[in-house]
Amino acid sequence: MEDVMSKVKEYREIYSQLKKRLRWKVSDSRSLMMVASLYVTNERAFDLDRFVEISDYIKNEVGAFSTLKHEIRFTFAAMLDTRCETPEAKFHEFLVLYDSLVEAGFSRGTFTYIAAMTLLSNDDYSTDLPYHAMKVYKEMRAQHFFLTGHSDYPFATLLAQREGDQSELIYKIEGFYTKLNDSGFRKGNDLQSMSHILSLHDEASQDELVNRCIHLFDTMKQAGIKMKAMFYPQIALLSFVNADSNLVNQVKDVWEELNSEKHFKWHKDLNLMMAVNLLISDKIENSTVMQASLSTAIETLIQAQQATMIATISTVSVTTAGGDS
Repeated sequence: MEDVMSKVKEYREIYSQLKKRLRWKVSDSRSLMMVASLYVTNERAFDLDRFVEISDYIKNEVGAFSTLKHEIRFTFAAMLDTRCETPEAKFHEFLVLYDSLVEAGFSRGTFTYIAAMTLLSNDDYSTDLPYHAMKVYKEMRAQHFFLTGHSDYPFATLLAQREGDQSELIYKIEGFYTKLNDSGFRKGNDLQSMSHILSLHDEASQDELVNRCIHLFDTMKQAGIKMKAMFYPQIALLSFVNADSNLVNQVKDVWEELNSEKHFKWHKDLNLMMAVNLLISDKIENSTVMQASLSTAIETLIQAQQATMIATISTVSVTTAGGDS
């Protein structure tokens, strides 16, 4: 827990720097919380001037009506800075990936930008991958027409990069969805996202993962955490590491620490998501405890979840932006 609390301290310090510098440019403080968490969980040293420089570069390189002209650019600047050695150069590659997804049938907007980000670190990227991702998305939509929407773009793109038969993967996702619902988890988009995350696990059986999720849900509830459907994806993330009461107690400790901070106390739901991400990222450091393949999977999942939170937080900005030309 000492390492985790050290990350909480770093998270708080980065947020304070951002708040002081950007208080007149950002209308929703949750976006700054997201930026701070990206640096901490990716273990990337934060340089405020460098971050602002990248953000300004993005703003100056896109069209007048682009979503990236608005404050959402800060979260994408953080994603580029924490994952790329040359963010400015990678930004143009990122725009090419975005356009390729649009050409394949994805709608313009925040979720397609996030989907493009999941492709950016793929060294084995092929030109037909955007079309493959759209095929996965359509298969997902065929299973749950009313649940599947633009917010599922990032997961469809992430799943399309997996090896193996995609029809079997969709069948696996649906298996998780059905078994979790039969076990008391409520139907909806959160359960679908949870199923997407669990389907990326190759080291445990479906029944074992479902049982882990049930145990985690019950343990968190017993620990005094009011469980909501929006936390389903976080339960899925925790199932990749462990499912014991000690892990839940650690999540609660970090969550309460964040809730006690004056800057964060009004965002208790987001604080729980952040607590899980901070804790999971700490587990990745212990490479001797888990296989390298599992570490990579968890890191990918964290990035996908961070991306989803970015989209949720940025809804107001997207609505204000209006276009994506």
